[in-house]
Parts: sequence; structure tokens; C-alpha cells
Amino acid sequence: MSGYASKVSKLKTEAFTIVRHSSLSTFRQTETSEVYAANGTKISVLKGEKDVYYLTFDQIPTYVTQAIISIEDKKFYQHAGVDYKAIVRALVATMRDKEITQGGSTITQQLARTIFLTSEKTWQRKVEEIYIASELEKKYSKDQILEFYLNNVYFANGYYGIQAAAKGYFSKDIGDLTLSEICYLLAIPNSPTYYDPLVNPANTITRRNLILKAMYDDGVIGDKTYQGALNEEILLNRTVNTKNNYVETYVYYCATRALMELDGFEFKTDFTTTEGQKSYDKAYEEAYNQWNKSLFTSGYRIYTSIDLNMQNQLQEAIDNNLESFTDTNEEGIYALQAAAVCIDNNTGMTKAIVGGRSQEVTGYTLNRAYQSYRQPGSSIKPLIVYTPALEREYTPDTIVVDEEIEDGPENAGGTYSGEMTLRQAVAVSKNTIAWKIYEELTPQVGIGYLKKLGFSKIEKDDYGMAACLGGLTVGVSPLEMAKGYETIYNDGYMRNPTCITKITDSKGNVIYETGEEEIEVYKENAARTMTDMLQSVVTDGTAKGIDLGDMPVAGKTGTTNSNRDGWFVGYTDYYTTSVWVGYDIPKAVPGLKGSTYPAKIWNEFMAQIHEGLTPIAFKKPVEFIGTEEQQAEMENPEDMEDVEDEEQYGVFDEENPEGVEQQQEQPAYRIITQTFEGTEIPAGAIPDNATDIEITTVTD
Repeated sequence: MSGYASKVSKLKTEAFTIVRHSSLSTFRQTETSEVYAANGTKISVLKGEKDVYYLTFDQIPTYVTQAIISIEDKKFYQHAGVDYKAIVRALVATMRDKEITQGGSTITQQLARTIFLTSEKTWQRKVEEIYIASELEKKYSKDQILEFYLNNVYFANGYYGIQAAAKGYFSKDIGDLTLSEICYLLAIPNSPTYYDPLVNPANTITRRNLILKAMYDDGVIGDKTYQGALNEEILLNRTVNTKNNYVETYVYYCATRALMELDGFEFKTDFTTTEGQKSYDKAYEEAYNQWNKSLFTSGYRIYTSIDLNMQNQLQEAIDNNLESFTDTNEEGIYALQAAAVCIDNNTGMTKAIVGGRSQEVTGYTLNRAYQSYRQPGSSIKPLIVYTPALEREYTPDTIVVDEEIEDGPENAGGTYSGEMTLRQAVAVSKNTIAWKIYEELTPQVGIGYLKKLGFSKIEKDDYGMAACLGGLTVGVSPLEMAKGYETIYNDGYMRNPTCITKITDSKGNVIYETGEEEIEVYKENAARTMTDMLQSVVTDGTAKGIDLGDMPVAGKTGTTNSNRDGWFVGYTDYYTTSVWVGYDIPKAVPGLKGSTYPAKIWNEFMAQIHEGLTPIAFKKPVEFIGTEEQQAEMENPEDMEDVEDEEQYGVFDEENPEGVEQQQEQPAYRIITQTFEGTEIPAGAIPDNATDIEITTVTD
């Protein structure tokens, strides 16, 4: 027997065995997963409610079965589990369109895939799916197969089965829903992410209309019924569900991606072609749907880095500082919103994440901290302008000129200050300086850093000058901004933030554990120098007064045009926290600046979580020239206490413009300026009576 024939025969035998051992209980079973906070407290239980809301065939409304057959499998009652003509049509369409545009799978095949297989796209899996579908049709009736399918299909957001979806989205039994509402629900399973009614309601409506048209074309409903259902407004009425909690939405997102990674999925944010991005997006959506579903049925134990006390403190800081804004939108949600993320600088992991103001509502709670993207304003400057510039000869003391630029940006307030140091320009957020430097760097270089950081919404139009002032097509999320600034803190090395420390199966076997992968984005000296400069923002600049007492703080404000978005992103040696404030539909916020509501939220939260912690200074910028062994011995310029030690450091010489005559194979610092009696003087010009020399600038 040939290799292929042998494999096919084996798959047929496996399919027969799988179906033979199945029973009615096979289509009801589920295993509960659990989520734990950093201290071991149980955060939530993830349970697919198949068993609780299971409906027998006679309990399922006729409209439900008619709709699903019209849109998914018109010949359901004629075929024996597999529609071979549909498969051929799908293959022809795939060859013609160069991509999979038609499914070709019957409802029975979809049931086989849902219960017994994964979404892996291999010929072996497809063959096994066909064999299982054929065997299912031999063992169970058509009505039973429809019953199994409608009770097991996934409706996004943790809802398995049509009854659970009806309860979850409309707070009604399926029998109490209108035709339009039924078709709205049945739109979701085709692609639970794309048709998620909480995130993409317009997409859900589009497919609902497609289902209604299919029923009309099949003669299942008449014109009057069709038009009435088509024009019916859909109003969700969700039961209060812990799934809305900001921690849980983020945990489920991180856990799903962890399982995707475990399965070998390679995440990307940078694409060379539009076709490549479309192909990736489709593969991502399919993998995400598969593993997100498994969270609710596989009995995982998910351990996280979330600190529930910090979570509550961050939520309270947002609520307290925005409590005077009581206007709501049409859904009753507060119009003015905020989002914030706190990362542990020691581990690079998320400690707290808040996606909006707390509110007693029955609607969906959007987690703006990672699901929303907004213009970052000046808070983007350190990431794409200043830290890159510090890698290219700029220093905090470089003299720059703040002046009007033809066809360029204005400064806040419309004033110009002439000559100033780069440190001062950063502290008071001069747009003209950022613009000039970005023009030197080029947008391609600047945006390249955001690409390295893994910012996910970079568009073709972002490669323009406006980006240096925060003018991006889609924008950035608070989570991404926290990651960017934590990268600066971490000597230029980026760690993708997650809250998942490990995942085990129900028996305690570790199946996933977060690694410590770091990617170099900025040079160490540039990152440390940027941190040093960002301290001036808090001590002398746009965030003056937003400090933590003796605790060293670095940060940056950001405000977009017309005060529509306000940001403050800042860090200590312990934590990095980013805060955004604005309206979901952008408009001016009265009195909004990065130094007002965002900075006050940041300050209130950070003051609480740093209470009792010892102040720690940031690492100083230094560039060392020498061997690795010598670097290990002399990590800081403070180690150079004895500048007259010729054997180790070299000799100061007035003839030497660098101020140092290097000894062969000996390490050396290049001392550019020194301070004597309060006055900066060139290296080498040291009076004979000098007794105390302070090194003030060190560069390569």
C-alpha cells in the first residue's frame, strides 16, 4: 500500500473509532478553567455553559434551524455528511482567487471539527473531518446533528450554544427572540472575532442581512417578513457578567495569545505587502478563535502577574479624578473616559490594567487600555525623535534653536525661545525642535523604532513629518505606550508585556511558561540619557509638580490638537504607568492637558503603590571603552576616583584635545568637561592646585 493510501486508511480507522466511542454526553461535556491573581486569589472561572443551556431539538425554534441551513448548508437534509460538489466549487474558487474564499464544509463537517478536531489546515485533518462527518451521519439523525451543532458552536465572548448566546447578548431565551435577533446571533459563528457584536457590531449587522437574504431567496420567509427583519434595530441587553471586568478581558486576551504561541503561531506587526498582511490577519483570526474557545472548555489553570490591590487603586485614581464629568452617551456609558496600564519594571509584566471608568452598566465594557488606539501627542517624541537622536551625536547639552519654521508646526502658546539646550527643549516640549530633529532622522528611521517596539497600527501614511508630534493615522494604545517607555527604562531592551506567568492543565502539569525574551530597540547609553532628560520634564517642564517626593521620576506629557487626547507616561525604578484621557468619539475636553487629568491620575496611583518603597536613582548614562572584563570591573564613571592612576586610566595632557592619552590595551573614558570650583573647563586644563575634580559629562 502506498504512503498516501496507508495514511488515508489510518485516518478512516481513527474516524470510525472516534465516532463509535461517542455518545449524547460527548456533545454536552465541558471542563472549567480558572484564573488566578499574583497572590493566588482566584480571579474568575471560565466555563462554557453548554450543559447549563443545552436545548433538545424540539426546544429550538424553527427559524433557527431554517436560518442556519440557508446560510451554511442548503443541502443539509439531502447529503450524507459531505457535499462533494461544494468541496469542488470551493477548490475551484481557491485556485481562481488564489485564496480560500469558499468553505465547502457542511454543518456535519463543522460539528466534527468543533468537537473532535483542531482548525489546523492540513490535508490529513480535512480527510479525517470528512470521514468523521460520514460516520456521524450513520450514527445520529439529521435533527440530532443540528441539535449538537447549535449547542456547541461558539458565539464569541465565552458563549457556547444558541441558548447561552441568547441569554448572554439579549437576556432572553432563544424562543423569545425575533427573527432579526436570531439571525444576528447566527452571524457570529462564521468568524467569532470579525463578527463579535461587542467589538464589531457593524460587521454583525452586515452578515445578519446576508442570512435574511438567503432565507428570503430560499423561500423560507416572505417579502414582508424579510423587510421587517431587515429594518429592525438590534439592541443588546447583556446580563451583568464578570467577563466585562477589565482584568478578565485582558487576561483572556493574553492567555489566548500564549496558547497560540505554544501552538507555534508567529506574531507579526510588520508587513511588506498588503496581501501579506491580509493573509496574516486571516490566519491570526482563525488561530485566535480556536484557542480563545479552548479557554472555556479545556480546564486550564491560568496564573497571572495581576495585583488586585494595584488594580483597584488604578481604577479609583481614574474614577476620582474624572468624577465631575457625568455626561453619558446613548448607551448610558460615561462620555469622558480614561485608560491606564502599569508594568512592573523588574519583570516587564503587567500589574494593573484599567480600560475605562467603573460604572454599573449592562452593556459591553470596552477595554480601552489595549483595544483602543488614539493619537499620542508629544508623548511619542521620546520614542521616535529624542532617544534615536541621542544615538546620533546629540546630547542633553546640544544647543538647538527654537524658531518659527515655514510650513512647520507651532509650539503650544505660539511662542519661540531661540537658543536652548536639548534638555530644555524636551522639558517644555518644543514642537519645532522635535520637527527639526525628526527631519534630520527621516520619518523612515523614526517609525522604524515603533516597528521594532511592535506597535501594531502603523500605516503607510504614518511615514510623514506629522508623526513626530503624535499625528498617526490610527494611533497607539496605552499598553503600547507603557511598553515603549518601559523599554527606555530597561536600557533600550523591549519586553512584550503580558500578564500570564504560566498555564497548567487541570492536573497541574505546566504547559506554558512565560520566557524572558528581550529585543534591543535603543542603545543603552541613549536610553539612560533619555531617562535622565525625562526627569527634567517633571522637575522643570510640562509636568512640574507631578513628582513622588524623594522618589526619582521620569515621564512625558502629551496633548493632541484641540485638547482631544491627554497623556502622561512616566516611570520610577519600580514601575512604568501610562494614562490616557479623552472621549471615545474624539472632541475637545475642557481643561485637558497631559499635565492635568492624566498626570493627576498617574500621580495619585503611583504615590500609593510607592508608599514605603526606598527611593532608587536611575542608572546613569555612560559609555565605556575597553574589554568586557574591564567593563565588568568598572561599570560606572564613579569608579574613576583616582584620575592620576596612569597605569589604569591614562594621563591627562594639555596637548591631547581628548584630555586622555590612552595606555595600550588599557580601558579609558573620554572626559570632555570637568568642573573646578564650580566652573566647567576643558579636560587637561586642570590647575596644579586642583584637589577636587568632578566629571560632569562622559561620552564616546
